Amino acid sequence: MSEPTYRRVLIKLSGEALQGDQEYGISPVSLEGFAREICEIQQLGVQVAIVIGGGNIFRGVAGSTAGMDRASADYMGMLATVINGLALQDAIEQIGVQTRMQTALEIKEIAEPYIRRRAMRHLEKDRVVIFGAGTGNPYFTTDTAAALRAMECHAEVILKATNVDGVYDDDPETNPAAQRYDRLTYIDVLSKNLRVMDSTAVSLCMDNELPIIVFDLNRPGNMKRVICGQELGTWIGPE
Repeated sequence: MSEPTYRRVLIKLSGEALQGDQEYGISPVSLEGFAREICEIQQLGVQVAIVIGGGNIFRGVAGSTAGMDRASADYMGMLATVINGLALQDAIEQIGVQTRMQTALEIKEIAEPYIRRRAMRHLEKDRVVIFGAGTGNPYFTTDTAAALRAMECHAEVILKATNVDGVYDDDPETNPAAQRYDRLTYIDVLSKNLRVMDSTAVSLCMDNELPIIVFDLNRPGNMKRVICGQELGTWIGPE
């Protein structure tokens, strides 16, 4: 399990993953654990980019359903991803790995603005690159940001880190008989309305034949296992 299958990856990490057992916010234990897993794969020689969500702090869609203007709510969600990104950046650097954070909204006092060629140069120098603020546009999710940044930076795969061990035909928390898929095509995900990533993100990946691997982040070592080619979770790709 020591030789990586992929050399450049983009990890899509949800904000909810950072809250651990808390109702909201950032769990220091979860944060440190994820940072160590990320550093482990970086030390294998894998170039790592990360897109992080903000659902543990604020979710734009939820804000809009409560009566807020959708664009304003989405911008608040983007700022939540920046908070999570700063926390993850600090946790990774405490372990001794260099990072750079780039944001789609310009906040130059705390992060670089997103510049594609600069991001790729950071990856080539073995720095972990964290992308915050989604795409910088309301009405687009961090899933779409992950697909977009992965293609722009020539990542070989998107690793979708979740709280379940793959994609199911129903919610496994409410339906014990739900069946897990080992492999799916992009068309399967779209036609069956499987809630892996939003349809825009899946369509972008399909158009560019960028595979997605959905796996359980809560089991220690899973990220390294996936990077090294073990068949965990659900693989999504072309036919």
